[in-house]
Amino acid sequence: MKRLRLPRSPKVLVGLVIEFCFLILTVIGPWVAPYNPSYNGFLQNLPPSSKHWLGTTALGEDIFSQLLNGARATIVVAVVAGLVATLIAVVVGVSAGYLGGRADDGLSMLSNVFLAIPGLPLLIVLDSYLPQADRSNSLILGLVIALTGWAWGARVLRAQTMSLRNRDFVEASRIIGESRTRIMAVEIAPNLLPILASSLLFTILYSIGAYVTLAYIGLTSTSVWNWGTMMFWAQANNAPLVNQWWWFVPPGVCIALVGAGLALINFGIDEFINPRLREAGLTSKVLRRSGLSRQVRLGVTPVLRATSSPRRISRALQAGAQR
Repeated sequence: MKRLRLPRSPKVLVGLVIEFCFLILTVIGPWVAPYNPSYNGFLQNLPPSSKHWLGTTALGEDIFSQLLNGARATIVVAVVAGLVATLIAVVVGVSAGYLGGRADDGLSMLSNVFLAIPGLPLLIVLDSYLPQADRSNSLILGLVIALTGWAWGARVLRAQTMSLRNRDFVEASRIIGESRTRIMAVEIAPNLLPILASSLLFTILYSIGAYVTLAYIGLTSTSVWNWGTMMFWAQANNAPLVNQWWWFVPPGVCIALVGAGLALINFGIDEFINPRLREAGLTSKVLRRSGLSRQVRLGVTPVLRATSSPRRISRALQAGAQR
């Protein structure tokens, strides 16, 4: 039995570290915040200092406390939306790709409708029908965002399922009488795990952007602090015009870091599932040790050349597998 190997790609490691830090911040953020994020008893418009690490707002609220509290709502909504949207994409995409016929036509048409409708306007319309109390519920908002973010993943999964449904192992399962549901769940779905992981990461990233956008334009409850709400109040009080950068830059940097971490992790997943990246992220050091050249031209994916000796190629692949 092979032991579990931790990823060694610098991109993946950096992405995992970033996401782990924000996960910890999501769990403990409201507990370690030095002040109540809504308390407005401090001096107004203070720059960053030892007492207020990110300064105060125009109402005298501590910005650092708002940032820590806002991490939980932002990440929770994004994760809920990402998981639900990925689940919908799996059900629709795998069913359409495997069943074919009228089922494929109907499910594909449904996916195309959601792809054709602009996501943000649809999200605004759906949010406008929510009761005021539900606009502060992270679970409800996550479900609403999931309804607008599943179609792209479903189309990708449908295409991959169509390439798998006529494989030998699927035909064997069909011959021995296994049900369609079991074939899709047990035989096909496990072969789509790398694509599912990539789809989940980008859906979470989309959900963060959607939730922050809704909060920034004032469509979510201001009683729940998130990074979009912080930028909403900064814009409402003209913080960019009076150069109060400590009010709107920190939430923007946090959003960018979360997105960068997800993208870096996805690069590692792409190296795993892309046939033209089967050198599995071989480093320059490993290639030099194996005697192989790594002269990469712009726009060309590096691959192991057939002109290299079989012994050199074998050494390079063994070194990459050990990583």
